[in-house]
Amino acid sequence: MLKFILIAVAVILLTVVLVKVIDKFVPSKLKPVISIALWILIIFLGYQTYMSIYTPILFNQEKNKRYAEVIKKLNDIRDAELAHKTVTGKFADNFDDLIKFVDTAKFTITERRDTTVLDVEQTKRFGVDMFTGTVVIDTLGYKPVKDSLFKNSDRYKTMMNVPVGEPGAKFNLDAGFIEQSKINIPVFEAFVKKDVVLFDLDRDMVIQEKQVISVDGVNGETLKVGSMEEVNTAGNWPKNYGANE
Repeated sequence: MLKFILIAVAVILLTVVLVKVIDKFVPSKLKPVISIALWILIIFLGYQTYMSIYTPILFNQEKNKRYAEVIKKLNDIRDAELAHKTVTGKFADNFDDLIKFVDTAKFTITERRDTTVLDVEQTKRFGVDMFTGTVVIDTLGYKPVKDSLFKNSDRYKTMMNVPVGEPGAKFNLDAGFIEQSKINIPVFEAFVKKDVVLFDLDRDMVIQEKQVISVDGVNGETLKVGSMEEVNTAGNWPKNYGANE
């Protein structure tokens, strides 16, 4: 882009010089036509130069707005998945099951307290009452997952829908297990391609965005949360877009 700007500025300056030269040396009859043509060229190149600077600014403004909306949805999906794991011990691999879970499941509200109990074996061995410390977990009640995560909102029912970009697009969702130290650990991943989120924007800008490698940008070709390759429930966006963990 910088190269194009420099070329355009150089051409504009050259055109201005030509206008001066024509005004001085070209016959009077031809001056109006040539001058008008050159001024049109100057205006056109000036507009192109302006747009080459302004287009990326507009693209980034729209991109950031769309990413923020997508990230809100990904955070909702992660919250629902983490709740699913807390209650069931695993993540959901499809939105139908995840939504049904939010609709019907309940968190168990517990209280941990330290106490002492009679140690029967030690009492028999020594002939006197022996006590040992232990932790007792009392169940105090239950609270619906829906109320805990979404309060009075039913937005979880549409969390599979990508809120911006290509009409009708949905997030991809997968879940399963990976083995670490001979232990199966549950994992999940939800993502959408940048092509979907930015599908109606300038294609050159979208291609550049998919190749971005930056500490303050979303690296790679997707916006995602979680991973099917490692134990990770974080999002791949930087903190300037909001919390990613």
